Amino acid sequence: MLKKTRDRDGIYDRPDRPGFWGSWIDSSGRRRRKKFEAHTLTQARALLAAEKANVEKALTFGYTPPAKDSFAEFANEFLKFQQRRIATHVAKGKISQAEYDRQEGIVEKHLKPFFGPEMKLAAIRRPDVIRYIHRRTGQVGDVIKEVNTMKRLFNVAVDLAKIPANPAQRAPMPQAPEGRLRWLTNDELHKVLTACYLPPVQNEKGEWEEQDQWLQQAAGLAVALGTRRGEMLNVTLPDIDLDTRIVLLRKTKNGKRRPAFINDLAMQVLESMGVRELKQKRNRGLLFPRVDPAHLTVYFIRACRKAGIEDFSLHDLRHTFASHHKQNGTDLYEIQKFLGHSDPRMTTVYAHLGEKHLTKVAENLNGVLTLPPQKRVSTVTTASPEVSLKARYSA
Repeated sequence: MLKKTRDRDGIYDRPDRPGFWGSWIDSSGRRRRKKFEAHTLTQARALLAAEKANVEKALTFGYTPPAKDSFAEFANEFLKFQQRRIATHVAKGKISQAEYDRQEGIVEKHLKPFFGPEMKLAAIRRPDVIRYIHRRTGQVGDVIKEVNTMKRLFNVAVDLAKIPANPAQRAPMPQAPEGRLRWLTNDELHKVLTACYLPPVQNEKGEWEEQDQWLQQAAGLAVALGTRRGEMLNVTLPDIDLDTRIVLLRKTKNGKRRPAFINDLAMQVLESMGVRELKQKRNRGLLFPRVDPAHLTVYFIRACRKAGIEDFSLHDLRHTFASHHKQNGTDLYEIQKFLGHSDPRMTTVYAHLGEKHLTKVAENLNGVLTLPPQKRVSTVTTASPEVSLKARYSA
């Protein structure tokens, strides 16, 4: 046996480790080397022949012999594979850092503890996946994200020839939870924005000083643009073009940049923040440089409770944005573009109509379906009044 056999098909030995070693090309074209549990050269050659027979079977019939990796071992390999796909900008085959963090949390906190350290990857079957779904459905609001991560993990295992098929491919997916239907009327919105006003505070000298109205400005901009919290807090001053009335959202949920369009309310908010002056000074910082996301959420909920509005969050301002658009005749396709939804079905969750609006619409038949015939009464919906942050909400 020659040592150079290591680089070609055959049996070879190693000076550093005793035993019989085999070298061959697998079905994916990669050189494989393995120590055989053999006591004689004849046994080693028989084991090598069996490995090469598996390669021929895989090439001929598409059969892949299952790997001996445990689920936990391959889960670590999967996370390394996903980590190499992280990119700052959206691209085919790439994922964002936030998406990787979410998948890592699902793998480490849920998938690995469920399957345990000893469960073989190739031993997992469809009933095991269904059992996981049933167990997690009662513990988490949206198990679909966990199942999708599991499917992705098994797909990578199939691509790497670890398993012949994805056991989660045909597993019954749980029904997606219904989206929240919470939004604010004009009067409720005015109350909330008023409650977001931060009153003056005393300094060390006992003098009263006006606070930075970051809470009111963030809430006003969120409902005016329909952005998510992260999208808004990552806006920089160069992303804002007051002349074309466009805000470029660079960091979005799906990783795709999209424009947000500045209406009158958004313009009032940006002017109250001195954006035009800051841009003239070539300031390239964040629009909200000192606003912590968690603090914004908590302070906004407190303001809502102060205004007498229960069960309402900052994200629900997107519902308010979309609902008022729909009530004022905006097309669902246009709302989809405003919200940045890749799936149009998601937009219908945000574009529901309120009962009061439907009651008004129903009045269009007043005098039409009654006897004796009367003059039809038409209902005219009035547009929401313009909002002045300084005059109306800073009282």
